[in-house]
Amino acid sequence: MVEKIPHWSDLTAQEIIKIKGKKNVVATGITPSGPIHLGNLREILTGDAIARALREQGSEVRFIYIADSFDPLRKVYPFLPASYEEHVGKPISEIPDPEGCHENYSEHFLNPFLEAIKELGIEVEVIKIHEAYKEGVYTPIIDATLENNEKITKILNEIAGRNLEKDFVPLLSKCEKCGKLTTTKIISFDIKKHQVEYVCKCGHRGVADYSKGEAKLPWRLDWPGRWKIFGVTVEPFGKDHATTGGSYDTGRVIAEEILGYPPPYPFIYEWIYLKGKGAMSSSKGITISINEILKILPPSLVRYLILRYKPDKHIDFDPVNGYILLSEDYERLERIYYGLEGTPEERRELARVFEISQVKDIPKEPGPQVPLRHLITLAQISLGDEEILKEMLERSGYGKELDKFPEILNRINYVKNWLENYAPSYLKFKVQEKLPEITKTFSPKEKEFLRTLGEKIKEKTWEGEELQTYIYQLSQEFDIPGKRAFQLIYFSFLNQDSGPRAGYFLISLPKDFVVKRLEEAGS
Repeated sequence: MVEKIPHWSDLTAQEIIKIKGKKNVVATGITPSGPIHLGNLREILTGDAIARALREQGSEVRFIYIADSFDPLRKVYPFLPASYEEHVGKPISEIPDPEGCHENYSEHFLNPFLEAIKELGIEVEVIKIHEAYKEGVYTPIIDATLENNEKITKILNEIAGRNLEKDFVPLLSKCEKCGKLTTTKIISFDIKKHQVEYVCKCGHRGVADYSKGEAKLPWRLDWPGRWKIFGVTVEPFGKDHATTGGSYDTGRVIAEEILGYPPPYPFIYEWIYLKGKGAMSSSKGITISINEILKILPPSLVRYLILRYKPDKHIDFDPVNGYILLSEDYERLERIYYGLEGTPEERRELARVFEISQVKDIPKEPGPQVPLRHLITLAQISLGDEEILKEMLERSGYGKELDKFPEILNRINYVKNWLENYAPSYLKFKVQEKLPEITKTFSPKEKEFLRTLGEKIKEKTWEGEELQTYIYQLSQEFDIPGKRAFQLIYFSFLNQDSGPRAGYFLISLPKDFVVKRLEEAGS
């Protein structure tokens, strides 16, 4: 067995064990205020990779995902109707689902995400913060916060550069009349009764019992509070929290000086960008949801997309052209891992990346070795007919992969979804039943080229690459530019000037059909 170079998660786990020991709680989370997108996935996948590596190195691990379901709705996002203006400021667990299919707004966005991470092999304990507050889990933390109100105000002013007044109280009380968290001001509190008195902009004055979930801590207090509550020792988080004076800086000091708890091992990650649009953001409408991604990419490729990079590197995701490049990278990685190509040194360098990309157990053998580019062609020719697909696989030299046909069908489904939603127009095609009219415009020399090609294809059994090379050579013999020669083929079969690699495309079709069409186009 070739020695493997450690993955970044392996090295991180080693360092965590040195600092925190062999009993760890890895925490991740998000506010489910909109579609949970690919960019959000980086956090939980990073946590999953670290949790797996910690376990492999003998650490006991509790892996938790905290849904900030008690956060207020910040604004009317682009995907919401204008009527949601009345809900701005209310906890997202207490406002209606915009589509009416879940119990509340929070569940509408959280549940599809939780289903998606199961497909990715992520096993995590889910904690919903609105439930934790209602169960009184946060009560001791809020008590400590109110007792140390002046100290916390000073910390926030000095570290975060705030200018908070002396009567500032770091707690958001929910108005019992309008239901909002963001429009109240606390005017007094009683720690023994776990109560605060507040006034609201709606005109209501009342008392809230924070031991029953009638108030919540703002983020900069909530975060260190949950570290202590859940015993968090490791937490990946985005670079926005890691800025100087940011929420980790204040959280670390509050955890140590107010709550008497050591801050978790920080693990900072960069953003995922949608090619040509910027960093993914639900509030800006720059997203591809995780559920959408899992319709075009197998779970192992989604894991690979994120985990192959060190978290301090940003990722550009291109669902159009980058989709093919990503798949080809993974195809090569798989072949190297199973010794189908590459050197022992390459396997040493890449083995752990392949292993950490797997949903669960590492497969005993590689999947079907049919390139994605060829599957794109086959998906559009077979049109869902499994028998035609099998015949095309045989004709194109992949008959030996038919014992993995169910997996091939699964990959074809991903390709079909990609073709429907993201594929560039030049990769889409439909084989024409009749000879296209445009072939009448071909010159005599071009027609002779097509007739000759048909005769040569009739004479022998070709392989895709062999025929691809021959087409180019034949075009030189006829003094036809290579680009034009391939266009002649595409026009003849597809009625368009581009298409899949011609050699592989032609051998995928029945030979009799190919020969007849070339003869017709050349007549």
